[in-house]
Amino acid sequence: MFASKGRATKVAAWGWFQQHIFRSHTSSTSTRVFFHPTLFHRSAPRSSFLNKPRPITWSVTCLCHGKAASANTQDDEKSGLSLKALFQSPKPALYLGFSGLIPFLSVPVLMATTKTFYPEIAYAQMVYGASIVSFLGGARWGFSLPDGSPALPDWKNLGNSVVPSLLAWMALLCRDNIAEGALIVIMGLGLSLHYDLTLLPGYPAWFKALRTILTLVATFSLVATLALKNICAERVQVKE
Repeated sequence: MFASKGRATKVAAWGWFQQHIFRSHTSSTSTRVFFHPTLFHRSAPRSSFLNKPRPITWSVTCLCHGKAASANTQDDEKSGLSLKALFQSPKPALYLGFSGLIPFLSVPVLMATTKTFYPEIAYAQMVYGASIVSFLGGARWGFSLPDGSPALPDWKNLGNSVVPSLLAWMALLCRDNIAEGALIVIMGLGLSLHYDLTLLPGYPAWFKALRTILTLVATFSLVATLALKNICAERVQVKE
């Protein structure tokens, strides 16, 4: 009997000690600390939602997000313009493409060497440029015709493929004014390049790189010819 009373007295004294000494500590923390003569443990937070154990789950979209992003980046790199893709060009396209620059570059080189402007040669350069512009429009038309082609034979592709041919025809009408004809050819080259790189889909990366370099060099040669017209003396043919 005395033993039970002594044990109850110890438990009551321990409860008073816990209530008055550790009240500030238990009110300032998110968890409550309980002391017991034979047990020491930390309780879980008060919220029942947090007390429940929850498994850690990962969303499938989160796990695949990195792969999807890398795949999209690779697709963008393939579809975009990269001059490094020029080295992947087939040899016939590479050799024939750069050989086609000879009629463009030879005209300003000849005029700069002789310091003479030849209207007939300048007109021949402009005619050659007009034929190239018309060829680029025909290439787009032919690219959209086969089955399975990414460029459908719709109004967008077929209509835009006709525009370069019309510009080439307008340039040929400017026989008496070579400067206007050359400017129309330059506009046709730039417009067809803009169609192939941005508006119309489907061309491989190596062809886009090749088209860009060839168009820039051809445009530079036409601009050089127009500049030499104002610098060099014009050769006048004497009719007998």
